[in-house]
Amino acid sequence: MIDLPFGQPGRFWRGNLHTHSDRSDGALSPEETGRRYQEADYDFLAITDHFRAKYGFPLTDTRPLRIPGFTTLLGAELHAPRPEFSSEWHILAVGLPLGFPPPEPGESGPDLARRARAAGAFVGMAHPAAGLLTEADAESLDAAHAVEIYNALSAREDRGDSWHLMDILLNRGRRLSAYAADDAHFQPQDPPGCAAWVQVRAESLAPEAILAALKAGHYYSSTGPELHDVQINDGVLTVRCSPARKVLVTGSTPGARVIEGKALVECSVPVAMFGRGFCRVTVEDASGGRAWSNPIHLAPAPQPEP
Repeated sequence: MIDLPFGQPGRFWRGNLHTHSDRSDGALSPEETGRRYQEADYDFLAITDHFRAKYGFPLTDTRPLRIPGFTTLLGAELHAPRPEFSSEWHILAVGLPLGFPPPEPGESGPDLARRARAAGAFVGMAHPAAGLLTEADAESLDAAHAVEIYNALSAREDRGDSWHLMDILLNRGRRLSAYAADDAHFQPQDPPGCAAWVQVRAESLAPEAILAALKAGHYYSSTGPELHDVQINDGVLTVRCSPARKVLVTGSTPGARVIEGKALVECSVPVAMFGRGFCRVTVEDASGGRAWSNPIHLAPAPQPEP
């Protein structure tokens, strides 16, 4: 079961998990990229340059960017051939050690993801909608901790949202968390950076604390609104948030609970319609920004046989 973050010790820290610099196909240096996020009041950043031979397999060392009040996680966007409808996998790996070896000849995407997870990384399925990832592809990526359910760069092509695939995987028994990212490259034709982020609940801003919280699912995602609290008691889900025009509770069955208003800050809904499956919360504000909870499982995870 993915524990809700709101009652966990510590506070929320704002960060981006998917970013590119001029070490691969981004426009800005790592230093300038870090400065942009600091100025936008982010607490942490992962620069995840494309781990490809043509760039020299960069694992961009952002440790010099760490200052009081702002830290970084080391990572990369990994590639290997090939899912069904694309020439290569796009696999986010945050928390990789320096010196992580490049893909071996013939190494598959799922094998590469397993190796990244074994090395300590938080592994995500990057922009599945934009990459036309199929259900079979996604099910094969068994090392993933999470699905990138919103990618701000892919939204310009109307393929930013990957919740449909996520919900199918959850209904088939996968226990995954859901993160949003801006995939910023800061190229002139791109949408602005700092457009989608995670709020991670941890006791400190130490990289190891943020990474552990990500793996535990102790975070939510946003393009604007704040989730102040989400909890379930006696079959009723209560949401507290920044002023919103709509709160939706969706999950393991078709349909949704929809609550609308001019400035909603709290609402409660029963979750019986989702049975022993899962539910999740989406909050939408007056400008169209959204925030998403991680999936909330309504039954314990099955225990392995002894």
